[in-house]
Amino acid sequence: MTVASMAEAVKSGRTSAAERVEATFRCIAALDPSLHAFCTLDEAGARAAAKALDERLGRNQPVGPLAGVPVAIKDLICTKGLRTTFGSRLYAGHVPQEDDVVVERLRAADAIIVGKTNTSEFGYGAFGHNALFPTTRNPWNPDLAPGGSSAGSAAAVAAGMVPLAIGSDGGGSVRVPAALCGIFGLKPSMGRVPAYPGCRDERHPGISSWESLEHIGPMTRTVADAALAMSVLAGPTPKDRFSLPNDILQWAVPPVETLRRVRIAFSPDLGFAAVDPEVRARTEAAVHRLEQVLGCVVQVVQPDVGNYSAVFETLVAMDTDRQGLRRMAAEQRIELQGWLASLLSRDWSADTFTHALMERKRIANTVWRFMEHHDFLITPTTACAAFGLDIPGPDTINGRAVEAGSAWIAFSALANLTGAPAASVPIGLTVDGRPVGLQIMGRHLDDLGVMALSAVVESLFPTSWPPLVISGDAMSR
Repeated sequence: MTVASMAEAVKSGRTSAAERVEATFRCIAALDPSLHAFCTLDEAGARAAAKALDERLGRNQPVGPLAGVPVAIKDLICTKGLRTTFGSRLYAGHVPQEDDVVVERLRAADAIIVGKTNTSEFGYGAFGHNALFPTTRNPWNPDLAPGGSSAGSAAAVAAGMVPLAIGSDGGGSVRVPAALCGIFGLKPSMGRVPAYPGCRDERHPGISSWESLEHIGPMTRTVADAALAMSVLAGPTPKDRFSLPNDILQWAVPPVETLRRVRIAFSPDLGFAAVDPEVRARTEAAVHRLEQVLGCVVQVVQPDVGNYSAVFETLVAMDTDRQGLRRMAAEQRIELQGWLASLLSRDWSADTFTHALMERKRIANTVWRFMEHHDFLITPTTACAAFGLDIPGPDTINGRAVEAGSAWIAFSALANLTGAPAASVPIGLTVDGRPVGLQIMGRHLDDLGVMALSAVVESLFPTSWPPLVISGDAMSR
């Protein structure tokens, strides 16, 4: 069932919110022991919310657009009264006293929060493992990683445990796992979906990271479901100084007619990335089919941004409360690991930070000038398909040695540096059955355009269920 059809079934009385919740927890019980998408469940809270909703429906009281829809929330996003660890031992017992703005809005829309999904520590890594919980696995092949850092959210949607999950994206953390798990993931324009307290609460080191790069977005199986979610999530708040007025009056997928005479740029490698040959071939084939369907000309060209991985890493370090994290780690006698530990150990200079800021301005200016001549920039979402568990990424792609992060930020981080809307749409599987995603990046604030083009791609490559789900007890069927 889609998000819309599930909500309509609850509103019409064909099913109850309580029945949807029980079906969800049955599906989680059947599939999650193999996937570890969830790190914390809220069975009591979900059942209480469903009961209250059913009682309101019984009194013919108005309900919200997501009535009875089970939703999973990434463990970097605060949920009042429900443990939120941020994937870190530093916050192993943390229970927030307030909801993130997006969670407030989901509850107000009568969605049912069923639990928190696994992530890398504070989102520092495109995988789903940390020192607190079992590693999240890819529903298409449990021996492979689902991508990250919204790992659990992607796995939960791909496996059919929930029809909607919320992820956060500081360098691709919605789009990368969406691509590797074969679902749709939207990173809206910067400010479309506000973020607070996540990434903006100075009282909590680690939680407050990623502010200049972070976006929150929906992860679904269809573009239309993401549009419905955006109708609830988008809009301004004084809690987020970057939040935008809601100038989009109707969050719905625009018809294909809006794409006539569209100008599309396509780059298979952005001029610098090593790309797996099969991923490249499938991306090129998808673009060719899109060109035929729309009757437009796709130009193979890319903005001259250069390899921005070092700029991205420096900006992440600058957004991190390095002093606060060191203090917390020392007080709790906890040793931080991985990329986060390396960012804290490096002796960054002010000149390094200011150089990264100037480079970001150059990149943003290069992109807006480029997009004056193109409506969309299409690339692969990731440089390779799903890789092994418990590694930050492959160290070689197509015979070229690469830094581990290059497999996942080579294409996706550009939209974080610029704030542009971008999405990943599934375009089929590799020969050995691993999903491949196509990234669509739009012009400044053109979220609806990105969804319109994504919907066309979606119509050309209907999604399918992973083998694990076919043999399991998928809620949605």
